[in-house]
Amino acid sequence: MQDLASFYQNKIKKHANALSQVRQQLKASSAIRLLVFISTGLAIYVSFGNTKFVLGAVLAGIVAFLFLIARHTDLQYKRDKLLALKRINETEVKVLNRDFHELPSGNEFKDPTHYFSQDIDLFGKGSFYQYSNRTALQQGGETLAKLCTENSIENISQKQEAIQELSALPEWRQEFSAVASLTKTQTTTTAIQKWLESYSSFVPSIMKYLPTVFSIVSVVAFALYFMGFIHGFVLLLLLVLGFGISGVFTKKITRLGTESSKAQSTFEQYNKLLRIIEEREFTSVLLNKKKQQIIKEGTKTSTILEEFSKLLGSLDQNNNVFYLIFGNGYFLRGLATSYQIEQWVTKHGQSAKEWFEVIAFFDAYISLGTFAFNHPNYAFPVLVDDAIVLKSKNAGHPLLDATKSVLNDLHIDNEQFFIITGANMAGKSTFLRTVSLQIVMANVGLPVCASDAKYNPIKLITSMRTTDSLTDDESYFFSELKRLKFIVDEIRTDRFFIVLDEILKGTNSTDKAKGSRKFVEKLVGSKSTGIIATHDLSLCEVANDLPQIENHYFDAEIIANELHFDYKFKEGICQNMNASFLLKKMEIVD
Repeated sequence: MQDLASFYQNKIKKHANALSQVRQQLKASSAIRLLVFISTGLAIYVSFGNTKFVLGAVLAGIVAFLFLIARHTDLQYKRDKLLALKRINETEVKVLNRDFHELPSGNEFKDPTHYFSQDIDLFGKGSFYQYSNRTALQQGGETLAKLCTENSIENISQKQEAIQELSALPEWRQEFSAVASLTKTQTTTTAIQKWLESYSSFVPSIMKYLPTVFSIVSVVAFALYFMGFIHGFVLLLLLVLGFGISGVFTKKITRLGTESSKAQSTFEQYNKLLRIIEEREFTSVLLNKKKQQIIKEGTKTSTILEEFSKLLGSLDQNNNVFYLIFGNGYFLRGLATSYQIEQWVTKHGQSAKEWFEVIAFFDAYISLGTFAFNHPNYAFPVLVDDAIVLKSKNAGHPLLDATKSVLNDLHIDNEQFFIITGANMAGKSTFLRTVSLQIVMANVGLPVCASDAKYNPIKLITSMRTTDSLTDDESYFFSELKRLKFIVDEIRTDRFFIVLDEILKGTNSTDKAKGSRKFVEKLVGSKSTGIIATHDLSLCEVANDLPQIENHYFDAEIIANELHFDYKFKEGICQNMNASFLLKKMEIVD
């Protein structure tokens, strides 16, 4: 961790120094602009009366001022990006010190009906999502949540390869994240996608040629007028005719300009992210595949978007009165540009969704690459195709302080079930979530909190935090039955690792024991794999009849009238329970 802390501290120092220099340049830039303004004013004052000198001073002043404004804008962006880079590294230092509760928690992704997310602290304050999330874009955050919840066991080796490659590119990751964090758009990418996909053309096909012909006629007319061959009335007629043709479509052109202006800012900003992806050479299959989605027929998407952005900028010139009168009156520029925009939308509009998805994918995968970079001691599971389902050495929970976390070894084979007993607070629930999270992380392609791991990919399904529903007039027991029914239905059609914490909590002891045993027998009969935690020691007897079941436990000892936990995962059945002791210790009962 010290090496990681040093890495991020060095980055903070580097960006702080660069930031100081840029701020000095900004001050100098402001001073130079003021000097140019004053100098231009003095030049006009001194040469007043000499039209040529006045015009020369004005033109020179305008050119110089526009150049300085552009340079000042570039410096401001450079300053903002350095600030973003500095913040990124400051965040990583905080997370290394387990201070991550100000990061996005993902509360909006909570779903009590999901296969496992509600049970393993995947979303919410202090969750795994909050701990690992570094996305800068809304769609990137949504993509990361989807990756964590999709319960997919496809292409895990490709995912691992991609995450390992990104892990080794900290500067590139931070560059992308910094630029993404500066992306402030007027409208969402979803709204832009819908606009492009549902757009209905209004410019007739003749406008492919008419503006060019009309422009040539106008240029020739002006030439003839200045040579004295035609009357100025002809130019006026051309202007009226041009206005007449444009006027037919004025409302639609104006609406197109309004709608497209919202998209223009988004495209210009997202274009920066596309260039960062396009300019990077990747070696992993998955990252290359994603990159190729934004390079079609040898043409980069950034080039295609740049072309569209220029067209939108040209259409925006209609807000300029001079351009509106002469550009549309003599050259039909509004119609010509609208036709080109519509041709672009027809050709590329359906691809915008894919482009945005690629950017969101990289935004999400940068979080995964950063997680792997920040945990060099974690192990990427070796994928196997044998009896093993999960074999982890020194497994722990990634959200626990590594200096205090007690690590355990785990080896569970296919179609095997562990029944875990133990005293209250001895570590059963933490162990269940550790195993569950290892499976989720392995399926995402992440390294797991273990020194070594072998894994035969399997989907996860859990029942650990069933709650009653007052709004649905639903009892706790009925909610639990619905969850168990959901599990039984799912394991009929797919292979799952099942994690259960106390079956049938909502009924009496005798009924619970009978029902729990029958349910365990059904799970074993379905050839599923999993872990069941329980306080019911009678359930452990099922291991005598079913060889697929093993008993394990977490223990507690009372030493010098104090409870002691070692949090170690052991074979056998727990003999020491602590509820009575705790009731007396806390003076609840005598």
